[in-house]
Amino acid sequence: MVVSRAALTLAFAALLPVATPQAAPAQSSPPPALQSSAAPAQPESAKQRRVDQIIKDVEAAYQNGLTNYQQGHLAAAKSNFDYAVDQMLTCGIDIKSTPELDDEFERIVDAVNNIEMDALKQGNGLVSADQSTPVSVANNVTFPVDPTIRAEAEAQLKTTHSDLPLVMNDYVASYINFFSNSKAGHATIVDTLDRLGRYKAMIENILKQQGVPQDLIYQAAAESGFRSQAVNPRSGAGGMWQFMPGDAHAPAHSAWFDGRFDPVASTIAYADYMKDLYKQFGDWYLAMAAYDWGPLNIQRAVQRTGYADFWELYRRNNLPAETKNYVPIILAITIMAKNPKQYGLNDLTPDPPLVDDTVQTDYSVGLPLVADLVGAPLQEITALNPGLLRDATPPDQTFDLHLPSGTKDVFEQRIAQIPVDKRRYWRYHTITPSDTLASIARSYHVTVSEIADVNQLSSTIDLSGVEGVIIPAAPRYAARGTTLYRVRRGDTLITVADRFGVTVEQLRRWNHIRGNDIRAGHRLYVAEPVHIRFSSRRRYRRYYSHRRRRYPSHERSTHHPSKGKTSHPSRSRSKPSSPHKSS
Repeated sequence: MVVSRAALTLAFAALLPVATPQAAPAQSSPPPALQSSAAPAQPESAKQRRVDQIIKDVEAAYQNGLTNYQQGHLAAAKSNFDYAVDQMLTCGIDIKSTPELDDEFERIVDAVNNIEMDALKQGNGLVSADQSTPVSVANNVTFPVDPTIRAEAEAQLKTTHSDLPLVMNDYVASYINFFSNSKAGHATIVDTLDRLGRYKAMIENILKQQGVPQDLIYQAAAESGFRSQAVNPRSGAGGMWQFMPGDAHAPAHSAWFDGRFDPVASTIAYADYMKDLYKQFGDWYLAMAAYDWGPLNIQRAVQRTGYADFWELYRRNNLPAETKNYVPIILAITIMAKNPKQYGLNDLTPDPPLVDDTVQTDYSVGLPLVADLVGAPLQEITALNPGLLRDATPPDQTFDLHLPSGTKDVFEQRIAQIPVDKRRYWRYHTITPSDTLASIARSYHVTVSEIADVNQLSSTIDLSGVEGVIIPAAPRYAARGTTLYRVRRGDTLITVADRFGVTVEQLRRWNHIRGNDIRAGHRLYVAEPVHIRFSSRRRYRRYYSHRRRRYPSHERSTHHPSKGKTSHPSRSRSKPSSPHKSS
């Protein structure tokens, strides 16, 4: 699970049936930095003792995650954070009816989400341990050429339809042999082609519309293994097509959305870039090589040798090793994918095709609310919108919000009942037979009167005839009463305003800021400042100091990621002349 959006999905999981607990990672735990928001109480029962132990274990796992995160062990940090949440989800105790666990759950989810968002802003994320691609497992492999495989492949190519020129030589044949007859190679290509099933129709349709060969789809196998949220921690290249942050050819991005992680937006950007490269070199193999190494490098190699031919550059050793391997690997994958049975790919189980509805928003709507309105798990909504960097759509630009297929009408009907400026935080609750206004109010930490007023209901109404109710939930951070915030490196007025549920204009007014610049270490008012008399200042400082100890994540700098192991060890992406993959 790469990231980002992963932590937010856990909030919905609190409502799912419990599963068997897993063993905790064996690590020593430093003193917890997060203190439980619940007031300490003496255990009065076995259940209370159990709750206290769960919270202790959760804090220990969270601290292990912070330690690993600081040291650059991102996969280990992700495992620790996942375990911290799993401890609560699998404990067998109803979280919603246990205030201490409910508070702890919300706090941990918020903290992990903040870390994941900061990791993405730095150009990487909490990448999963296994991000293997055909390139990463085959790049440094020397595999013999099997004459039988090469002969069969050459014969098969005569009847294989492709809109991309396909050739068979020893370079390609050696990789076909590797992917066919090695355990690592076979497992990787099966995993890659299974994942392709989700995106195949969409990618081929875009490539066709953009006028480039549809078989270029297999370049995404080399780049990411068809992972929409793949990130290279070493270079920051991200998404299915591995665009660099700030690349002129990359899809649009903002503080809310990164098109590199959106399969549709990134595929359109990829097709446009490949068209430009083909116009420049007049050869698809050179275009692919330029995509990997950079067009300026390829142009220099062509000028140096006088050969505008990939295989000639290969034979004359005018390409780096990874680019030499890059094109033959893509061709091997293409040939195998078009003739799976011939190459032993009998165990393919392609993922179901991506089918969804799309609505265009020009307002900010929280993904938890979207999930409520369409009756889908939050995980499904975040997976359909992987380009979103937050748990909401942008407030000041149009955005294509993807919904589960067949839910567009119900979404539009229900969202119309909620004020535009409340859609970021408010929720929608579908009534079940056991619900009462009191039980619903407890679940969402609001009052009965608030729900009744918003829905124009009597506070004593029988809900048996009511389909659902709108929940006037408060912004997560604003509800905690935070007044001051210490600016962290990488913060902007937009990200701070988003975090605390206020507007940029309010931040400017409260802090007497004219422009957009804020400096790390400075403190900002994130609620309208109260003018306090001199005699009261000491009491206020005491109060704020207590708030800071209670909610340290609002005051102390969140840790910045160290460089971890790359998920694509074969891809240096360090050539300054490459606009696509320079670091």
